[in-house]
Amino acid sequence: MTQGTTYLELSEDSGSAHKFYEVTVAGTVVDIRYGRIGTDGSRQTSTFPTIEKAEAAAAKKIGEKVRKGYAPSVMGARAARSITRRAVVSAPSTARATAPVLWRFRTASSAFGIHIDGDRCWVGNQSGDVYSLGHDGQVLSRFSLPDGVKCLVADDFWIYAGCDDGSVYDLSGKIPHAAYRIDEDVDIYWLDIHEGVLAVSDAGGRLVVIDHEEEHQWSRNSPGTGAWMVRGDAEAIYHGHSAGVTAYAADGGREIWNTKTPGSVLFGWQESDHVYAGTGRHVVHKIAKADGRALAEYRCDTAVYSCATAPDGRYVFAGDSASSVYCFAADGTRLWKLGTGCGSALSMQYRDERLYVVTTDGSLACIDAAEPAIAAAQGGVVPTVLDVKASAALPVATPATVVATTTVAGSGTVVECIDDHGRVRVRVVGAGFQSGWNVQFPRDMRVVGARYVVEEVHEASRGFYRVRGEIKRLV
Repeated sequence: MTQGTTYLELSEDSGSAHKFYEVTVAGTVVDIRYGRIGTDGSRQTSTFPTIEKAEAAAAKKIGEKVRKGYAPSVMGARAARSITRRAVVSAPSTARATAPVLWRFRTASSAFGIHIDGDRCWVGNQSGDVYSLGHDGQVLSRFSLPDGVKCLVADDFWIYAGCDDGSVYDLSGKIPHAAYRIDEDVDIYWLDIHEGVLAVSDAGGRLVVIDHEEEHQWSRNSPGTGAWMVRGDAEAIYHGHSAGVTAYAADGGREIWNTKTPGSVLFGWQESDHVYAGTGRHVVHKIAKADGRALAEYRCDTAVYSCATAPDGRYVFAGDSASSVYCFAADGTRLWKLGTGCGSALSMQYRDERLYVVTTDGSLACIDAAEPAIAAAQGGVVPTVLDVKASAALPVATPATVVATTTVAGSGTVVECIDDHGRVRVRVVGAGFQSGWNVQFPRDMRVVGARYVVEEVHEASRGFYRVRGEIKRLV
């Protein structure tokens, strides 16, 4: 390839591939833009010592794509592929009483994403808004992502938002940045992250596993479709789909067991020794991680949209399609059923005697699940709900299009972008670090030869480093 731009597309009308690849050579700089057709995609820029090496590298990239079926195309000739939105219905509750909701925050759009930790409550909705709140309901921060948020997951310090634009955004800093880019042929349904390894379930029942460098590790096609459940730990990844739950070894993807369920799995939860699968046939199933044995059932009155447990499965909670939430004893005995007052719970989490739910009407609601509060609610006595409002002056953080710069490292750690045998990697600069370990770092920011200052660097057990907080380019 000589100087200029080459634009390629791969689109199969009967398949799922629908993506573009653009290579621009300007002097010694090669700029690559790639992604789902109809989006701006992701960008990767590399600088080479000579014009000849830049042109040779670009030609190699183009040749690789052509061999995979890409062909020269006219930009804009094809429309963007539609993204699956989870279609849910929510009927009025048939419960005789309403749950004791302490506070409620309305996000204005149906919400699937939730994460509750010791400091904050997180909610993400289908408009791409992610908010964090204190446990008292005070709104602390807001992020605006390019597309709908299907789920929020935590991996140690890090909070990630799975977005319908095909990216997984790291929300651990003031500005969100794309930590993972998922292949365009994956129609994302749900995801989970464990020690930097991302597992993605999709519309066709496929499970795709990606490492910290966004490089494909392995994938499997489970027996069913519509995979709304994926949970992972150090030993295995548990994949819930229309035919049940399948466990695969985390290292390599060998199938460990497959457990059928009477209905499609619509949500999943995990504890240290068990996974819990909520189904469209009104039941939450408790399944042993070791061998896939079905150990208990928790029966609701309509389809189960979400489930969660108290630590070690002492209590099991569920949310149904009729705006009710349930609590069961570990053996399956139903203890109570109450209406939410704000739609059906699409995701939920229990912490410190409170049940947090995000619902079809876009609410994040905090329910007092302590026994006295539940007993009072069953008798018709509930607290006055605090309707939380976000301040109009609350800053809105969006993914940065330009990397901030700094001239000093200060108390931060310096990392450098290098060309490692044709692959753009990031390594920590300075003593006291493993010289051969790579740094998990946003691909959109990588420029060979550039140095960056990061707030914190943490060692991962799998032999790489992870950054936390703000990233600035050192100039």
